[in-house]
Amino acid sequence: MYGVTRATTTLLGAGVAGLLIWIATQISNDHIGGYWARIGLVAGAGLVMALSQLLGGWTKWGWPRLSLPVLVVGFVPVAVVSLWIILAGEPSNGWFHNHVMAWTGDIHLSGLVTDLLYYIPVLAFGSGLVFGYSFDTTGPRVRDRDVAVDRDRETARPPEGRRGLFGRRSTATPTVRTNGRAADEPLTSEREATTTSTDRTGDRETVTTTTRRTDEDT
Repeated sequence: MYGVTRATTTLLGAGVAGLLIWIATQISNDHIGGYWARIGLVAGAGLVMALSQLLGGWTKWGWPRLSLPVLVVGFVPVAVVSLWIILAGEPSNGWFHNHVMAWTGDIHLSGLVTDLLYYIPVLAFGSGLVFGYSFDTTGPRVRDRDVAVDRDRETARPPEGRRGLFGRRSTATPTVRTNGRAADEPLTSEREATTTSTDRTGDRETVTTTTRRTDEDT
């Protein structure tokens, strides 16, 4: 099911991207307005391809969100370089074109920028694609009941005993209670036998002391 969903969204995304590129070819590139319209449509085609993978479950299910680290670290440098070259390729020698080409000559990159002017549509498509990569999904929502069950399972685990001097793990032996009485508690008959034995020992000591006193008097 996952593969079928992703394949379907990829096909739809490719169809929409192709439609946008075809519309861009129908716009004149001789003036600044048409130039930027074509750039926007081609960049939108790249964005559609990235979003088709996102909506098709490319990462994980959930609501799309904008990832700020990916946007700042990944997209902004690509956008700056691509926009620099796109501005340098403006028709009719506009204000941006003249200034960007002058700044490019100051940093001795005129040859590189001039070569890349022939691939401005590729840079526009790539910029839209990278911007689409800045989006991610939050993942499926987990119900509070499931989280509570997992917590109960973690709490119900028996605690591990501490390791002894030679690395042996000592386990605490639980005290079993029967009818509210601990298993190691002495029975009533045992306690009575212990009490009787103590009383007899005291009687013997008393008799011995009395016999000694009688002998001394005699």
